[in-house]
Amino acid sequence: MSDKLDDYIDAVASALSLPIEPAWKPAVKMNLEVSLRMARLVDEFTLPDESEPASIYVA
Repeated sequence: MSDKLDDYIDAVASALSLPIEPAWKPAVKMNLEVSLRMARLVDEFTLPDESEPASIYVA
C-alpha cells in the first residue's frame, strides 16, 4: 500500500499544481495514512436502520 500512497500523493499534488518538497513527503504520507485509518473506522461502523440524523445545532 505504501507505493500506492506515494503514487496517489504525487498524482494529487500534480493535479492540484501543489509542489511538495521531498523533505515533507513522509509527513504528508503519514497524515494520509492516519486519515485513511480514521475513515475506515467510520465506514465500518454500522448504524441500525432506525437511526435518525442528528438535530442541527445553532449557536
